[in-house]
Amino acid sequence: MRLLVVEDDPELGRRLSERLRGADFAVELAASRSEAEEWPDVERMAAVILDLGLPDGSGLDLLRHWRNRRVETPILILTARGSWQDKVEGLNAGADDFVVKPVRFEELLARLNALFRRQQGTRATALTAGDLTLDPLARNAALAGAPLALSRQEFRLLHLFLRRAGQVLSQTDILDDLYALDDEREPNTVEVLIGRLRRKIGRERITTLRGSGYRFEK
Repeated sequence: MRLLVVEDDPELGRRLSERLRGADFAVELAASRSEAEEWPDVERMAAVILDLGLPDGSGLDLLRHWRNRRVETPILILTARGSWQDKVEGLNAGADDFVVKPVRFEELLARLNALFRRQQGTRATALTAGDLTLDPLARNAALAGAPLALSRQEFRLLHLFLRRAGQVLSQTDILDDLYALDDEREPNTVEVLIGRLRRKIGRERITTLRGSGYRFEK
């Protein structure tokens, strides 16, 4: 899952990005309002973590800009501004959550996962498809009740497939979800990962559509 972090403090941006990558997210970092406003695919991010105090403008105005453009990506404000007026203004502008710095990373991660659950329209954390289950919070998966030993990238790929079961995903869709834009990307990486995942969950669960991509069968 890809996140866009909009944070002008280089050290905080670096530390936060590292912790999020350690939690299996692919993270993009924008250091200014203009950089974030021009981001090419913000609509395809799993979520945005947005600071309000940016060097070239207001994060709140950026939030309004996105919402006026009908960007529906979940947006979590992470800011040092902690007054109730700031919270009300941020939520009324279209934020999905408002967190005041400093915050423990565990709380931030829990709030992100709550956003994802709300976006999916369910309070349940586990995703299921037949006898296959995956819990993104507990970071585990099982097949017919038996734990699945998955690498980090295999887990991410299975999570993506379960979230978008029945949809056709191109190689680009998969690479965008698994890797940050500036990461090295090799198309054959997708084929290798899918081959490994098929061996663990069953070949019949993932259909290859020549020239289009892959579909996880519900």
